[in-house]
Amino acid sequence: QLQASGGGLVQAGDSLRLSCAASGLTFSRYAMGWFRQAPGKEREFVAHISWSGLNTYYADSVKGRFTILRDNAKNTVYLQMNSLKPEDTAVYYCAAVEFLSEPGSTIATMWDYWGQGTQVTVSS
Repeated sequence: QLQASGGGLVQAGDSLRLSCAASGLTFSRYAMGWFRQAPGKEREFVAHISWSGLNTYYADSVKGRFTILRDNAKNTVYLQMNSLKPEDTAVYYCAAVEFLSEPGSTIATMWDYWGQGTQVTVSS
């Protein structure tokens, strides 16, 4: 089970940190990712991090502004979001997959487990 939290309403330029707590799986064996879905749009990839935390990958739209981190001792993955823009408004979902392979790591259907989502709204 993945439980995402930390969303909210912020202004453009603000920062927000999302958390995703995992239970019922061996967290340190899973790559973790964040996706987002805006109204009327498909779910899109945001970032992912390897099981060790040593490797990360970002969508071009968030590169340099967002940072994905994990704490295997706490079974938690984070998404630090800085310099937020109105176009970042979406429901953010965390996801887990045991074997992260390329190509395909940015495709939602390649991920095995999903959290319930947390709403992020950025006002201009």
